[in-house]
Amino acid sequence: MARSVPAAPAPFRATAPAKLNLALHVTGQRADGYHLLDMLVAFTAEGDELRVTPAAQDRLVVDGPFAPALSGHANSLDAALALARAEAAAAGAPIGPLDILLTKNLPVAAGIGGGSADAAALLSALARHLPPHAASALARRSVELGADVPMCLAGVPSMARGIGEVLSPLPAFPRVPVVLMNPGHPVSTPQVFRHLEDRNQPPLPLPPPQGFSDFAALLGYLRAARNDLQPAASALLPAIADGLAALDRHGAALSRMSGSGATVFGLFVDDGGAEAAAAALARALPGWWVRATHIRPATEEPSA
Repeated sequence: MARSVPAAPAPFRATAPAKLNLALHVTGQRADGYHLLDMLVAFTAEGDELRVTPAAQDRLVVDGPFAPALSGHANSLDAALALARAEAAAAGAPIGPLDILLTKNLPVAAGIGGGSADAAALLSALARHLPPHAASALARRSVELGADVPMCLAGVPSMARGIGEVLSPLPAFPRVPVVLMNPGHPVSTPQVFRHLEDRNQPPLPLPPPQGFSDFAALLGYLRAARNDLQPAASALLPAIADGLAALDRHGAALSRMSGSGATVFGLFVDDGGAEAAAAALARALPGWWVRATHIRPATEEPSA
């Protein structure tokens, strides 16, 4: 007989960390139009926040500085909850009504996986209350919500290939201070891909089998890589190039665009340098979203 208890028996909190494409090579295009990518992805301590409580009926509330940008748009959490409920019901562990509060701290449509990270955070939290086979099925099906969702669900530094769903977690990865910047203007991902001059670039070099033990090793690898979408996105939105130049002027060891933009990031040697740069950049560019944070190492779990 199927159980009727909800899959979330107690309130929980979850963090949906910003995803950074530290490197992104476009290696081809499938017949269905999806581009084939090679990526090195990692996650920061900065992110959206979820609070979920069992309730008498479903409710989704969005607050935070970037909540207005989601007004009138479909929310990735609705699709994630529907998928989780389908797998839970099939396993005989239906998910009851939930009250969900999303605090939207990350810019929307910014190349840092915000909506995908939100969906993955909810899936991850609900999966803990499902039978193992249902949780595994949910992870396999998460790509149906978007190509970035599986890597956000894994939540660890990884090489990602295919359309982003083929993941190889890195055994070691350092904690890296980073400054995130967004100009407050979105750039259209389809337009960025349409402006690509070459969709058949060489793949990313293979990382060391042991991963990256320190910042110097990671920096050396990244300097031999790139983001193939950066030139096209910068042509569409010149503020991207302005942000990268500003990061370089303020001491970034490496600056790059994440995903299809418009967020850019700078890697720093230490927290003090990142915090000083972020403070100076926020003063110099008052219309920009600027945050000093860090890339989580392979051993650091997101806060919940």
